[in-house]
Amino acid sequence: MKDDIIWLQGSVVPATSEANFCRHQKVSTMPKHHFSPRLHQSTAPFSHFVQHGDTGYTAGIIGQRTDDGSLVSDDVTEQCKSMMANLETLLHELGLSLSALLRTTIYLTDYKDFEAINTVYAHHLREPFPVRTTIQVAALPLGARVQIDTVLAL
Repeated sequence: MKDDIIWLQGSVVPATSEANFCRHQKVSTMPKHHFSPRLHQSTAPFSHFVQHGDTGYTAGIIGQRTDDGSLVSDDVTEQCKSMMANLETLLHELGLSLSALLRTTIYLTDYKDFEAINTVYAHHLREPFPVRTTIQVAALPLGARVQIDTVLAL
């Protein structure tokens, strides 16, 4: 074990008992949960946003109306515009913006909608863009055609 090393606060150090002790002395932080009063008040058991340390995570957001929770339209472009507006609403009430995005995951029900979604996405985000994964899924809540979830730097 004398040749073992660990990463400790930006430095490579021998894996001695002292180094292992220091590595495990991280301050434990409890996650902070937020359910937005400005988005649709779903009865489903989830938080719109969770902060843990210096990272924030959003739940899946779709293009739904904030008043009654219905989809804004059957049109994927309109759903995507509303989805991004809902995301911005959530972030702004937390004092954040789209520039804090590290990663996005886009879920779509038909890859034929990829270009329409890209157009709206690019209208809202600026370079350098966050990393992104796009996944085609069988279905989304309420029959939505697009959904986003994100990871943010705080």
